[in-house]
Amino acid sequence: MREVKIKKEPVELYKILKFEGMVSSGGEAKSVIGDGQVLVNGLIETRKRKKILSGDTVEYMGEKYRILL
Repeated sequence: MREVKIKKEPVELYKILKFEGMVSSGGEAKSVIGDGQVLVNGLIETRKRKKILSGDTVEYMGEKYRILL
């Protein structure tokens, strides 16, 4: 599991995917989230602006990321 450090919380889910290079753009991030391809804390998340906090896990394409402050 990779660790992702954030400077402040909360951070919107699509921004995590975009800034960590999981997708190539914000539009692509919103699309894959809307399609149900992203899990937050083990559950499918379709809200693009879901607030992510330190301690949360984000999973996309079989890769898991733990969010840390």
